[in-house]
Amino acid sequence: MKARLSTDGGARGNPGPAAYGYVLESEDGTVLAAHGERIGVATNNVAEYRALVAGLEKALELGVEEVRVVSDSELLVKQMNGEYRIKNEALKGLAAEAERLARRLRDVSYEAVRREHNELADSLVNEALDAPE
Repeated sequence: MKARLSTDGGARGNPGPAAYGYVLESEDGTVLAAHGERIGVATNNVAEYRALVAGLEKALELGVEEVRVVSDSELLVKQMNGEYRIKNEALKGLAAEAERLARRLRDVSYEAVRREHNELADSLVNEALDAPE
């Protein structure tokens, strides 16, 4: 099975209260899973990577074999595609975890999109941040 994984992360303040969201959709657009979660105080970039890791874990859990990751984080996409080096230690660990998960799938590709093309994942981040604790 092939799927599209839309991921997003955000922090109010950088670092600040942070959350991530992901949406996993089948090729016909059926939502297989959608999740948003607070992660405490973190940076935007850590939240973006946490979304990627959680989304890849869910894809594996659901038996997805090929994933097209769509993110509005150009940094994450370029780092995961090997175009940018990862200097931040926290991001190195999260990227390594994402790579470990990706190796268990037949194929994973990464695509950067504009924020307005990532609305559902973005809304999950904001819902998680706005929810009472």
